[in-house]
Amino acid sequence: MTDRAPIRLLLADDHPIVRSGLRAVLDAEPDIEVVGEAATASEAVRLAGELAPDVVLMDLQFGSGSHGADATAQITARPDAPRVLILTTYDTDADILAAIEAGATGYLLKDASPDDLAAAVRTAAAGRSALAPAVAQRLMGRMRTPEAALSRRETEVLQLVADGMSNQQISRALFLSQATVKSHLVHVFTKLGVDNRTAAVAAARRQGLIRR
Repeated sequence: MTDRAPIRLLLADDHPIVRSGLRAVLDAEPDIEVVGEAATASEAVRLAGELAPDVVLMDLQFGSGSHGADATAQITARPDAPRVLILTTYDTDADILAAIEAGATGYLLKDASPDDLAAAVRTAAAGRSALAPAVAQRLMGRMRTPEAALSRRETEVLQLVADGMSNQQISRALFLSQATVKSHLVHVFTKLGVDNRTAAVAAARRQGLIRR
């Protein structure tokens, strides 16, 4: 048993069963204490301020449609902010880049073992990066060929194309001009070696750049 104060952990996931499972696993660790649970992104932001956890274990997608990356950005923008460790099923470039840009300290996938999860919480609490091997590999791939990698905004635009949005709808959703949306898509087509929206979405899904 450690003499140090336990790591205070806030769980943020919209599935009660997932939260119960995470609590059971992590509360069993002698140096980790689950101090709260949040079922929505907004609740995670509020409890992160009220409970002063050391680490927030954050899902990316909540049932309300709100995104964990947005909550992460709000949490990490505060003075003396806790570390945010993403725990999700999504390993696309679009999700990874959004989370890291929002200030996440680490990014794990939900197939992580209990031991790996507990180790990642400790790593995040110490202020170090905790990345799933698949996520680290994707980031390394982007670093090796930066000229061919889609930017976060490009992946964001392409994801909305895949979701069925028109350029006009995308411009409204992202507060961009339609000319800027078209420019992003031209860059996407060039980088993916395609000449239309359908082919771009298909290529991006094959490469794991956007969600299926």
